[in-house]
Amino acid sequence: MSGPFDMKNLKLLAQATFEPKTVHRGYAMRTLHIDVGACKATEKAVSEDMKQRFTGGKGFGLKLLWDATKPSTKWNDPENEIVIAMGPVCGNTNYPGSGKSLVVSLSPMTGVPIDSNVGGYFGPYLKFGGWDALEIQGKADVETIVFIDSNEGTIQFYEAPAGLQYDTHLMAEELTHAFARDEKDLQSVSVVSAGRGADHSPMGLLNFSLYDKRRQGIRVKQAGRGGIGAVLRDKKIRAVICRFSGVKQNLNDAADPAAVQRLGLKLHREIVVNDDKQCKMRKQGTAHLMEVMNDYDLLPTKNHKYGQDPKGPELASWVWEKLFSQNLPDGCWFGCTMACAHAVDHFLLETGPYKGTKVCVDGPEYETAAGLGSNLYVYDPHGILELNFYCDTYGIDTISFGTMTSFLMECWEHGVLNLERTDGIDLSWGNWQGAAQILHDMADGKRFGVLAGKGVKFLADYFAREYGADAQFMKDIALHGKGLEQSEYVGKESLAQQGGYYLTNKGPQHDEAWLIFMDMVNNRIPTFENKAEALHYFPMFRTWFGLQGLCKLPWNDVEPSDNAKHTEPNKVPEHVHNYYELYTAITGLPLTWDDLIHQSERVYNFQRVFNLRQGHGLRQDDYPPYRAMGPVLEDEYLAREERYDKQMKEKIGVDPTGKSVAERVRITREFRLAQYDKLIDAVFKRRGWTSQGVPTPEHLKKLGMDLPEVLEVVKRHL
Repeated sequence: MSGPFDMKNLKLLAQATFEPKTVHRGYAMRTLHIDVGACKATEKAVSEDMKQRFTGGKGFGLKLLWDATKPSTKWNDPENEIVIAMGPVCGNTNYPGSGKSLVVSLSPMTGVPIDSNVGGYFGPYLKFGGWDALEIQGKADVETIVFIDSNEGTIQFYEAPAGLQYDTHLMAEELTHAFARDEKDLQSVSVVSAGRGADHSPMGLLNFSLYDKRRQGIRVKQAGRGGIGAVLRDKKIRAVICRFSGVKQNLNDAADPAAVQRLGLKLHREIVVNDDKQCKMRKQGTAHLMEVMNDYDLLPTKNHKYGQDPKGPELASWVWEKLFSQNLPDGCWFGCTMACAHAVDHFLLETGPYKGTKVCVDGPEYETAAGLGSNLYVYDPHGILELNFYCDTYGIDTISFGTMTSFLMECWEHGVLNLERTDGIDLSWGNWQGAAQILHDMADGKRFGVLAGKGVKFLADYFAREYGADAQFMKDIALHGKGLEQSEYVGKESLAQQGGYYLTNKGPQHDEAWLIFMDMVNNRIPTFENKAEALHYFPMFRTWFGLQGLCKLPWNDVEPSDNAKHTEPNKVPEHVHNYYELYTAITGLPLTWDDLIHQSERVYNFQRVFNLRQGHGLRQDDYPPYRAMGPVLEDEYLAREERYDKQMKEKIGVDPTGKSVAERVRITREFRLAQYDKLIDAVFKRRGWTSQGVPTPEHLKKLGMDLPEVLEVVKRHL
């Protein structure tokens, strides 16, 4: 639809100009700082030292956020920033998955830095104006729109008009039309925004738009985790818009463009030949995982109580393949043959303010299908799509919302919640309409919606305090780490995956380490030392994607046909080799396998120290709720009784015969808690940290991250 607003008719608050700058070998060597309260834009130089130590993307974001904030800074203080940074590889159109931006802020959910990766066009468009990162700081006096024109070299601050839509699917459409020069220019505009839900919940997300020529409308990708959308709305920013016209090959000014093209063509061919035989990303996206996780007892069901259900096939990949619009270029950046960003077109809504209208639903991805589906015991694809749409347009993280709602449904099952306490919302398992009503109430600022939107950490304490719920039970089933809701894999049968979730800097997010198959299914990391090595390598390797502006999916969701011949096929070594060749081809800087890991280690350890500076980041912050580790309830034990009894006899050395279920639950719990402590010891040692999780000065010096301000924080904790 064409929006009613023309940018020429909007109230201009202030304007600044800059000289557009070409990128050289992946870097612009400058960043843009915007103070939205003062309507002021400032250019900052990137030093060679910053480039060497922090690489780009997430590294630049964390460094800029550190410099902008203090140990006392809270998420809603004016000095907190939203930093959008791209990385040197971001924006190339040859290698699939090269359009990612990394968004960093102090999280309203955890109180420590959160980083969230996102696709869409905004990051590359910003980069091609000659910026390595954008800092947004301050608080506006009025609802504000920030417009950056990368071609013209202008930054304009507008007051958002009173009639501008609030929800993303309408607002981003209106703003795209308003700031495009004409119909042919629509694809040149990208909008970053958050919807009404982010006004009332700390789990608010950022939507990054791209204009889909085939569909003749906008689509959105999410920086979903940690509540950065709530930070945007707290700053009274309605949208940040970037325009860039003229995307072409080699805007990164690669040192060896022929090598970039060669590496890209190699992966393009691999995807075309192998994808249909492997993960079917081009037809199913990450939803291809649904039946696989159910088959292996890993699909979250009823608040991660179970890992599978006979109804699992009702949400299998072939269900989604039929619903997704096929034969469309579903990449979220130019040149991505993986094209996994699927959507359901002409979807008819049944609830809420848009009931009876047809919309385009972006997704669902696996995490959304599992979190809003099986974890709520919802096996109606329509219900999942409705929840998916409203989460996106209201600006609410689907992972946090799914995990939070499953917690509420389990509380309903156990009598902690009732119709009086939920303002009349029935939260029985499987009632997606009840879940949708929470979303609508959240967007409208109604009591229970706002209460629910505070997240499971808050709710567990609140229900124990206000409703007399058993405090230990609430703590056990509230699936969060550091205040961030767990994403959607059942890790209780994999000690390594528990570490992959909870020995993270930002909270239990699957982008650091997914070790379930290596650990539980294939038994490739049997010892604590093996697990510690995996929990060193994979988080560091995956961190590297966020430094460069890369998507991780082309790394292991398509593999070379002979990948199994390698001694470590889980690392997909041929693709790792591609990555450091790609980095060198773009930047002209040499990089080895070890160098790649060291780049990530520097930033990963810096983030750990950042957590310490903000009053968190010690061992005590790295423990899971027990539901993530083992069976909380007797019927939960009985669902895997044969497995648990066998483990008790073989691993614990206790004969379960004749013991009550309650006794077996207790014995299992004591053993698993002790095992996790041993895992922490091994992982911290491997990472070069003390037993309390503090990076040692010696380790920081070895990495080249022994900056005086970093060592000052570390020494206070030794």
